[in-house]
Amino acid sequence: MTVGLLGGLAIFLYGMEKMSNSLKRAAGDRMKSLLAKFTSNRITGVLTGTGITAIIQSSSVTTVLLVGFISAGLMSLPQAVGVIMGANIGTTVTAQIVAFKVTKAALAMVAIGFLVQFTAKLEHFKHYGNILFGLGLIFLGMNLMSEAMSPLRSYQPFIDSMTQMDSLPLAILLSAVFTALVQSSSATTGIVIVLAGQGFISLETGIALAMGANLGTCITALLAAIGKTEEAMQAAAIHILFNFLGVLIWLPFIGALSHIAIGISPNHDNLIGIQKLSAELPRQIANANTVFNVLNTLIMVPFAGYFVSFVRKIIPAHSKTPVNKNKAYRTIKPKYLSQELLNTPDMALDNAQLELGRVGRRVCNMMNMLPPLGLHQTSIKDRQETKQKLNNIEDIEEEVDRLHAEILSYLGRLRTEPLSEEQSSRQIKLISMTDQLESIADLIVDSLVPLAYKTLNEDVTISPAMRKTLGTVQERVNQAMLNCVNAVRRGDDGLAEKVLNAKRELNSLLDAVLTHQAERLVDQNPKRLIVFRYEMEWVESLKRIYNHSKRISKLQLRNRSIQPKKS
Repeated sequence: MTVGLLGGLAIFLYGMEKMSNSLKRAAGDRMKSLLAKFTSNRITGVLTGTGITAIIQSSSVTTVLLVGFISAGLMSLPQAVGVIMGANIGTTVTAQIVAFKVTKAALAMVAIGFLVQFTAKLEHFKHYGNILFGLGLIFLGMNLMSEAMSPLRSYQPFIDSMTQMDSLPLAILLSAVFTALVQSSSATTGIVIVLAGQGFISLETGIALAMGANLGTCITALLAAIGKTEEAMQAAAIHILFNFLGVLIWLPFIGALSHIAIGISPNHDNLIGIQKLSAELPRQIANANTVFNVLNTLIMVPFAGYFVSFVRKIIPAHSKTPVNKNKAYRTIKPKYLSQELLNTPDMALDNAQLELGRVGRRVCNMMNMLPPLGLHQTSIKDRQETKQKLNNIEDIEEEVDRLHAEILSYLGRLRTEPLSEEQSSRQIKLISMTDQLESIADLIVDSLVPLAYKTLNEDVTISPAMRKTLGTVQERVNQAMLNCVNAVRRGDDGLAEKVLNAKRELNSLLDAVLTHQAERLVDQNPKRLIVFRYEMEWVESLKRIYNHSKRISKLQLRNRSIQPKKS
């Protein structure tokens, strides 16, 4: 019995994971646009959260995805509350499917699903095959568990232990702990339905166990938020608060909830005894679970603003560390690279792109903090401030290196998952963009910063006309750099085109620099050759930075997917 029970549970959980991963892969590219478009108010937010979680079968992943949107400024925390509430309704879909008791078709579903995913050439058909294969494994696991537990109906010690489950708070606690361990409220609810089908638990106990599953699933979101931003912790706290209050409100009314479930569920008056319970209880528990989550959401949606205010008080946002605190740069951590999304490549790639935007902003800051070449400074205070800026640039470069390594590692781990041709193309593009940004940061620190130190320490000054021309070149390169980073962050091809179109103006400015340098070579200034060399190195480095910006822009303008040619 133990082997049959554990083996059935393993197949059940594996089927859940297989189906969930395939659903996420099949619909992952649509989930981002759905979340971004349909969360303008609480009601649409609830509906969006319900729909997306019904697809991916993980309210925790939905919460993790929301954290990325909040952090990116694409969604406010009040908008996310509705989605979090709707996510709980979405997780009840699996229980409804399981309660239909189509377990006799399990092996047929496994066979057909395997055949489709094994023989299909198109990626989305493989996903559909895996969905059917996973669903078949869920029902097969339920069959095995049901058969393994059948002898327990006459095993008195087990019957006595199950009577302890009549304590509803204990049932909620046990279910919450089990859900936290298996990381899936859908799996827990499915197992509860199996127990009900064998007549081991009452309807009230089944409802309590389903409630406990709602509490246990919060642990996954909480673990995902640990070490992340305040927004991540706030979203996880809202998830916990909403589920905890829901259980607290409905605990005294489980009896009323069971009456509602009986009223809306089919009766089997032609059956008696254990056969009647086996036929009716699973559907009643599934319906009670859905009603509980729907009513819970309807009750609490009007108070979404209070949820936000409360969590912001208990988890306040901290002010950002000042730029001049050098050690802060060495402790930087990725903000968007969520491990939970690696099974959903489209969303993982979206988050990698958000993290890439963080790298781009830092590289732009390095460029903006760079002082003009040969700026004449006689004040000791001004010279110290310039040196501090140069030190800060070097510190920011440490941040860039750290984030660059994290992004490459994340994209590398994503490569272990099967990717479509489109996803693989996008992954390679992000890797190349990350490398280009890191190369710009290296150029700034290895070429431009040392030149700035030399001119400062050697008191090298440049003529006003040349300084103006070099300053204009530097401004144009800075603007091109900013445009290419924003083009990547926002997916704005227009900004990428601007970077490429800046080539003619920059070439004209570089010609002006060469003209000025040719005129200055006849000067009698003993430092003229040193100044000439510094100016040439400075201009050459700026030119290389612009070339990297052009490469990034060309990557952005490249087709985001490899589309088959139309006949």
